[in-house]
Amino acid sequence: MNEETVLYACEDGIATVTINRPRAFNAINREVVAAFNAILDKLPESDPRVLILTGAGEKAFIAGADIEEMENMDPIEAVDYSASCHRLLDRLSSLPIPVIAAVNGFALGGGLEFALACDVRISADNGVFGFPEVTLGIIPGWGGTQRLPRLIGQGRALELLFTGKRIKADEAASLGIVNQIVPKGEALNGALLFARGISRARTAVANVKKAATMGLRCGLDTGLSLEAGCFGNCFAHPDQKEGMAAFKEKREARFEEKSLKKKGCHVS
Repeated sequence: MNEETVLYACEDGIATVTINRPRAFNAINREVVAAFNAILDKLPESDPRVLILTGAGEKAFIAGADIEEMENMDPIEAVDYSASCHRLLDRLSSLPIPVIAAVNGFALGGGLEFALACDVRISADNGVFGFPEVTLGIIPGWGGTQRLPRLIGQGRALELLFTGKRIKADEAASLGIVNQIVPKGEALNGALLFARGISRARTAVANVKKAATMGLRCGLDTGLSLEAGCFGNCFAHPDQKEGMAAFKEKREARFEEKSLKKKGCHVS
């Protein structure tokens, strides 16, 4: 395996994962999936508080799946490939830390599915989004038919899914796909700036993510019960005492910087 197909770095608690196939517009293949899974396996070692996902170069975040790898699959192979990518993106979305997509160009097909598995999407103004799968005689198979309707509503999602239409960053932002737009070449810097603005109260942030993401999978009453449990979880952690004491004393809080895994806090 060429480990350089996916790059990893971590500085000041912010991890960056870069899909590194710029000559192939960062298209996803089995090698990338395996390398990404290997990075997630080792993620607790560097213990980041935020993860940023981006693509190498300025032309593409992830332009989709590698067509040459897929074109001769039979139905069973296709199902297995879909399931393997579901598992990877479920791992990514279930991390107990914020995950930010820094979209620096094309985010098409599987690339948009990777972006949708993130919590927040920061796009350069040259970002292009869409699901062109129907023009290839297939459908999105890595979660796009499920995550996009949950994010922007069924009607608007089906418009993109039925037509294969490509949209620019400004339209993606108006639909709610993109959170922020930054100038071309500044997607990663924009994501880093966003990451630095996330609270360092790691247990509180993890419980916010758990309540908000898992709450979407259930009814309102169950979601409210989940929120109450997550609210209570915060009172079992020293950060709650420190945060409230700092507020009363009119000073900046000094939150713990310990691993969430060691504290037993998980999104799923």
